[in-house]
Formats: sequence, structure tokens, C-alpha cells
Amino acid sequence: MVEARTPDWVKSAIFYQIFPDRFARSRSVPKPTNLERWDYPPTAHGFKGGDLVGVVERLDYLQSLGITALYFCPIFQSTANHRYHTHDFYQVDPILGGNRAFASLLDEAHRRGMRVVLDGVFNHASRGFYQFNHLLENGQASPYLDWFHVNGWPLHAYEGHRPPNYAAWWNIHALPKLNTHNPDVREFLLNVGQHWVEQGIDGWRLDVPNEIDDDEFWREFRRRVKGVNPDAYIVGEIWGDAHRWLHGDQFDAVMNYPITRACLGFFARETLDNNAALGTGYGHIERLDGAGFAATISNVLSRYPDEIAHAQLNLLGSHDTPRFATLARRDGRAYRLALLFLMTIPGAPCIYYGDEIGLEGGRDPDCRRGFPWQDDYHAGPQAHWDEDLLEYARRATSLRSTFPIFSRGNFAVLQTTDDLVVYARCWQDQIAVVALNAGKDFVRLEVPVSGFAADGSIFQSVWGTDDARVDNGALHGVAVPPRSGVALIGGV
Repeated sequence: MVEARTPDWVKSAIFYQIFPDRFARSRSVPKPTNLERWDYPPTAHGFKGGDLVGVVERLDYLQSLGITALYFCPIFQSTANHRYHTHDFYQVDPILGGNRAFASLLDEAHRRGMRVVLDGVFNHASRGFYQFNHLLENGQASPYLDWFHVNGWPLHAYEGHRPPNYAAWWNIHALPKLNTHNPDVREFLLNVGQHWVEQGIDGWRLDVPNEIDDDEFWREFRRRVKGVNPDAYIVGEIWGDAHRWLHGDQFDAVMNYPITRACLGFFARETLDNNAALGTGYGHIERLDGAGFAATISNVLSRYPDEIAHAQLNLLGSHDTPRFATLARRDGRAYRLALLFLMTIPGAPCIYYGDEIGLEGGRDPDCRRGFPWQDDYHAGPQAHWDEDLLEYARRATSLRSTFPIFSRGNFAVLQTTDDLVVYARCWQDQIAVVALNAGKDFVRLEVPVSGFAADGSIFQSVWGTDDARVDNGALHGVAVPPRSGVALIGGV
């Protein structure tokens, strides 16, 4: 087994996920005329015209939010607004501003110390992908016949009463699956992975990588990517147990959806709308008490070596899920608690664009609404920001970036009740204690810290309470208001 080594920068990064068509658009990027109104509900096929120059113009905002890394949904040329139907893996979509806009984004992000991670869709392509289009035009005479898994002729490439007679992702006609057993296909995809790292990106988020059921492909992908930049981040979209890919020779980490589900089950348990979760990757979300939440989190964090656990991408939602605000029926306190939790546990926290201002959204495509910028180019009369939530998010990211213990320390549960979870982070000669109260009552705690901190130690409040002192093996007088959290740091 290879010893896991993950990029050090990821452990202290704060990510922000951007759906490019919906985040921001710039007046400087020419647009087609038939665009959806920015502030109207998104549709499955409509484009709103967001672009990468628009992202550049909002980097000040992202920096003020404490963001240090950007994760983009696909940006390559495509006829889908989500761009998971790739036409050309080497060309940034012209509606996004093309390769020149992306080069500008990379330069400006890196100048600010921000990393950039792209979405790699290597399992399938599209009907417009050159090699598949060649197949459509030339049938069995195409030299690219063995780039795909064809089961009959002529190709049933469009929706109707006939399913596709070739392998396609979820049997969707528009998404022909690439034949990665073909050495030419493998080399093509590996070169794409290498090329964009050579252009300066800081990593790949891999779309449905489990569907390329070939560990050696991913081992070679890692070798190619890390050969260009050993600090490039490789994170897979795996929704459950990921041991197979996390032995140090394939991915650095995965999207930590088990953490997401646990946060919804505990912090939003009183308001959780499970009907909104059905039909999504979440399925039914179990409501949790403090002990159940702590056990779930401890189990998830202990599944993998610390080197990997500290590089996991921890999130509260994504382009594939209903938004947290909607699942919690607009319970902003639940999101605040979950965000504070995310900022104080091992793994890189990731904010899905707009969650920090209370943006709502149900199942895809509703979870991909336009960001309601308060200007005449983007916003309609319904534009609204939860300014208090935004300020809370800024304080939470600042807490993590100010105190390295929250991104570097070990994790241990200290205490639980039905409504409460208290945990420690230990690093070097420090210990942090975090208490999160999901209940409706004010609590005053005596937190057991014997073995962590000596009697007489003073713990300084860094979030929402008074300083506290250790006596008789317990931290006394820790006051936690209802639906709130506190954090303190002391010496070992």
C-alpha cells in the first residue's frame, strides 16, 4: 500500500463552488441573444449567460468571504448549461469567454493566492464530441468506432421510443460513454488531465469516477497529474464509502456527502423537509440526536488515514442537491450551526455559491439559480441577500483561517446530549473545544477535558462565550445559547 500524501494547501483551504452559467456575467463578454432572464427560475435547457470574466469581477467579494480556493463545475465547450456534455476538452466554452477568459481568471485568482480546481468529466462525452459525431456521420466506417460501446446500427442517438443502442450514462442518449479500455481513448483523457494542470490549474474534481471501473486508469491519471504538479488536488465524486480509491495511489480525497447528510439530520432535524430530498442523491435523511450525530461524524472521520481525512471536501450542498436552506425550510440557524461545524472539523470546507446569502433551491435545476447580485445587470425585483448570514459566514471562515488548529488538529468527541455535541481539536500544544447546541434551551456545561488539559488552564473564547477555566478535570462555565455554538482555545 502506498503511503497517502495529500496537498498540504488543501488542509487549510476554504473552497467555493461555482456553477459558471449562474454565478455572474460580465458586460465585456459577447452573448447570444436568446438567454433566460437572470432572476427567473432556471430551466433544464436554458442558459443565463454567466461567464468567467464575471467571476474575475467578483473575486473581491469572494476574497472578502475568506475564500482561498475555487471549484468550478465544467467549463469546457458544450451545448448544456451545466456543461457535463463535453464537446471539446481543450476549449473553454465561448459563452464563458473562451480560453482567454479562463487564462485571465487563473492569473487573477493566483495573484490573490486562490487555487482553481476544475470539474473533469472523463466517463462520457456528448453527441457533439468530435469522435462520436464522426460515428453519427459515418457509421461502422468511422475509424473511431471503438471509442464507444456500440450495440447496434443505425445509432439511436436522439430521444424517442427507442433507448440508445450504445452505452450511455444513465441511458441518456446525449451522453455516450467513452470506451476507456481503448488505449487511444485512455491516452486522450490522460492527456487532457495533464494539459490543464500544465496550464496552471490546481486540481481536478472527478465526475462519477466510479463509473470508470478501472483502478489502473486512475493510478495513471494520478501519475500524470502529479508529475506536472505534485501539489495538484484530485478529489472524486463518490457519495458513499471510498476506500477503494483512497489508498494514496488514486485520489487525494472525495466529496464528503456523508458529512452533509449528518449535518442535515442533526442541525435541521426540527425543520427538515425529507420530501424535498427524495429523488436526489440524499434519499431519505435520518434525523439524528447529538449522540447519533457524533457517532456518525466520528465514523466518517476515522474511515481513512488522517492525511486523507484532513483533505476531504466537506460540503453542505452542491449543484446535484437541493439547497440546505430549502431542505431546512429556511431555518437559517440550522445552516449557521452546520457552517460553524464545517469550519471547525478536519477537511476542507466548501460553500456552494449563494448559500452564504440564503439562496434557496429545490431539485435540479432549481438548485442552480442565478446568483442575485444587487445590480441592474443581474438582479430583478426579487433580489435579496441575508446580510446577517453573510456576515456570519465571513466570521466563520475567519475563525478557521485565523486559528490553524481548526484545519490541522485531531478530532475527539467530548460530550453529547440529545441536542448537544461537544468536541475537541488537538494540535501541537493547543486544544480547542467546540460546543454546538441544536436545541431550544440555553445550556451551561462542564466539559470533561481530563487528559487533554491540566487543572488551572485558561481557555480563551474565540466564538460566542466567555473565557473558561479547567478545574477538577472539567472546563467550567461554558455557556451555549439555543441554536448556537461556542469555541474556546487553551493550552495542553
